[in-house]
Amino acid sequence: MRKWIIRLLVVAVVAVAVAYGGILLWTKVIDKPEDQLSADDLTEALVSDSSTTSIPLPESTTVTDPNDVSGEWIATTESTLGYRVKEVLGGVDTEGVGRTNQVDGRITIDGTIVVDGGFTVEVASIESDSDRRDSQFTGRIMDVATHPTAKFLITQPIDFGVIPASGQQVTVNANGELTLRGVTRPVTFELTAEYTNGRIGVLGSIPVVFADYGIPNPSNPFVTTGDDGLLEFVLVFARA
Repeated sequence: MRKWIIRLLVVAVVAVAVAYGGILLWTKVIDKPEDQLSADDLTEALVSDSSTTSIPLPESTTVTDPNDVSGEWIATTESTLGYRVKEVLGGVDTEGVGRTNQVDGRITIDGTIVVDGGFTVEVASIESDSDRRDSQFTGRIMDVATHPTAKFLITQPIDFGVIPASGQQVTVNANGELTLRGVTRPVTFELTAEYTNGRIGVLGSIPVVFADYGIPNPSNPFVTTGDDGLLEFVLVFARA
């Protein structure tokens, strides 16, 4: 009898180890979450020549001075916006990541100052690598039926001080209002800008405490998450 108990315990331990190893292999190798958006992603998006704007543009105004960026700029489909949430799956630390390129964004620049602007995104367009996660995200978590959009608006002009040379980047603080799930709150975060290939790109990430926006904790019987996440973006703008 004792031998059978020992054998059962060994089988149970092996089964747990195999399951843990499978989850580890899946989350760290086979289906590894996308890396956090970085300065390299910003540059890569700007040098790509495949972008289009999310809305039709009027015929561009001729610009005689390439260093003059004053005017209105509109987000292109080279933009990327999404969320990042730490997850624990079967005892393995990983991340849930969802992204979209369907961003309706505009900025107005006077010299080196972004005087106003922001972006709006259809929340349902944000997709991850998991249909189950996406169903939870658009339903119970973000309730897109009631709150279909998320938005950010600049509340103070952003002065970058200089127009960076092509391939160079400059970072400043940005202040604005972020609206998620129908709740609007002030936010301050670092914003990195680059002017390359006749286009303007900005990189940023905004910490989001779920309770601040009335967002239910994303945890479910299969996955445990923390109480906060990150909204991250690389936005590429073309002259209107």
